[in-house]
Amino acid sequence: MLTLVPTPIGNIADISLRAMEALFQADILLCEDTRVTKKLLQILSERYSYERQEQQFIALHSHNESRFMHNLHVDFFDADVVYVTDAGMPGISDPGQKLVYYCQQNRIAYDVLPGANAVLTAFVASGFVATQMLFFGFLPHKGSDRKTALLHALYNGFTTVVYEAPHRLVKLLQAIAAEDASRKIFVAKELTKRYQHYYNGSASEILSMLDLHVKGEWVVVIESAPARHVALSEGDILALNIPKKAASKLISKITGENSKQCYERLIES
Repeated sequence: MLTLVPTPIGNIADISLRAMEALFQADILLCEDTRVTKKLLQILSERYSYERQEQQFIALHSHNESRFMHNLHVDFFDADVVYVTDAGMPGISDPGQKLVYYCQQNRIAYDVLPGANAVLTAFVASGFVATQMLFFGFLPHKGSDRKTALLHALYNGFTTVVYEAPHRLVKLLQAIAAEDASRKIFVAKELTKRYQHYYNGSASEILSMLDLHVKGEWVVVIESAPARHVALSEGDILALNIPKKAASKLISKITGENSKQCYERLIES
């Protein structure tokens, strides 16, 4: 059996009882970073008096995911297998979805535990009243791909959530200010951690509040605005760093293809 287990995005106390039981009872732990997972288990064991058992740790991250899946056999899941990323929910800007798809295709039992997630935490904390939301993950780093992705994030008609690295946050806010100076956005720094902080306002207003040297992990929530047509091809969408489910929905809108069939096609590619 496979279990996808979310882990705290900052505050260790956000771990759930179900997550701890799954982590400590697993025979095999697939980890985005085995060092991070071992440290987490050590902290949890000391704080909550869990007895450690002999477990196998296997690295599974974006760089080796394709090779791992190619060599995977159904017998692997005769053991109690857990997949865990460094923080947050597997499958959200992290590997995980291919494991779930493999289990579905091979009739292997699997479960996904609920837990800490920066996307939903920031979305609720934003206070934006529109209840429909799109998640874009990290935008492309530079060039026309980044410009296209930002325009789509601004003018898709939905509240949109993106992740951003600290060294690119200022440039992102400057680009938003240049494109739509009045657009309201919400920016969350270091969610659930000691230096968590919320910023509300226009991009220019938030820029004036930030320290000169931006550090930490950031989530940016962009308030919805009327949709504006931005010509995108399937190739443009696939070039964006967004989950395949979100990409399949966008592709279905511009091509008319069934979104479920599109998603299956993207997973298999």
